[in-house]
Amino acid sequence: MDLSGNKIETIASVIGRFAALKSLNLNGNKLAVLPEELGKLKKLEVLHLNSNALKQLPSSFGQLTVLKTLSLSGNQLREFPLQLCRLRHLDVVDLSKNRIQRLPDELEQLQAIELNVNQNQISQISPLISRSPRLKVLRLEENCLEISMIPVSILADSQISLLAVEGNLFEIKNLRDLEGYEKYMERFTATKKKFT
Repeated sequence: MDLSGNKIETIASVIGRFAALKSLNLNGNKLAVLPEELGKLKKLEVLHLNSNALKQLPSSFGQLTVLKTLSLSGNQLREFPLQLCRLRHLDVVDLSKNRIQRLPDELEQLQAIELNVNQNQISQISPLISRSPRLKVLRLEENCLEISMIPVSILADSQISLLAVEGNLFEIKNLRDLEGYEKYMERFTATKKKFT
């Protein structure tokens, strides 16, 4: 179902009856809230909500158990939506262009392979993100990070093989001086070889 590029301000609770829906595109609307009934879409695999006015997600969001791709770029989220940490099949999460200020401890439970939080206001990252079991790509470009706020565990002990941190409050070359950088580069190079 593609409802993108309209001026929709609210989604009726009747959305919960679309039980067989696999893909829903609501990009480019004026949504400020989502109904709790959204959690009834048990077969939903792809959800696009870019360029709306969302400040938070409904608590029922954690019931979208087969969701694989979620795009929430260009909204007004101030906190990382913890409901996402309950979704076991998530592959790609795009939270770029929001107002998120930190990545919390709960991210150790995040199952996503790729997390994009470019262009937020992130100044803190929990070291526990390194325990996220499938996270391979972490995009943190254009945030408010000091070099001292990059946890050593991300470089030394995580699965992350692509860490994008351009446009923060330090020069990229300074990353090389951090403990664990060589281990990170080993993963980065191994991944690159796989795709060439």
